Amino acid sequence: MVKSSPDFEKPLAVVLLSGGLDSMVCAALAQEQGFRVAALTIDYNQRHRVELDAARSIAARLEVARHVVLPLDLRQFGGSALTDEIAVPKDGLGDDIPVTYVPARNLVFLSIALAWAEAAGSKDLFIGVNALDYSGYPDCRPEFVEGFQSLARIATKFGSEGGTVTVHAPLQHLKKSEIAREAARLGLDVGQSWSCYDPLPDGRACGVCDSCRLRRAGFEEAGLNDGTRYGGE
Repeated sequence: MVKSSPDFEKPLAVVLLSGGLDSMVCAALAQEQGFRVAALTIDYNQRHRVELDAARSIAARLEVARHVVLPLDLRQFGGSALTDEIAVPKDGLGDDIPVTYVPARNLVFLSIALAWAEAAGSKDLFIGVNALDYSGYPDCRPEFVEGFQSLARIATKFGSEGGTVTVHAPLQHLKKSEIAREAARLGLDVGQSWSCYDPLPDGRACGVCDSCRLRRAGFEEAGLNDGTRYGGE
């Protein structure tokens, strides 16, 4: 048996941890790959603020090296059902980019993660974006991840001195059912994660927003319990 390295010998990676299933699995995969995790959660005054508590719970469970919850009030901008007085769609996934898309969210969040990584001497970022079972957001596509990685190399002191910044997106090409199975393989408590965009007043998930539909379908396909209480149950 190979003895694992002490934590202080492991490289540091900054992981975007929203509190959702994908970010939870992403953080655990970073640890499995031998990284110490610095978890970054952005409190953007989102409608589903319960995910912030989920992120704190996940960070504690994974015993990350550090967890920062950073306030960034995107309600000042609006333009999304998650940050404005716009109804969250409940009629299923369509072909257009839905109003739950938050303008440039992943671009903004990755930029902040990159700033922390450079300050901490890290060259690795992790983000749990997915381009298969998702809502069609443009900042979840492989082209976005590749483009940001190229930008990171020319936008930082580290990159200008010949260093390489790597944006890891380990869930990029996985179906939601495969992500659910990864969570099970990693021994994660999926009930700690939160997916619903429009929680009910009693604390249950709505069960019919895009995010709930994707989560439920993925776990059903995987034959696993998703640990979520939905309205009507």
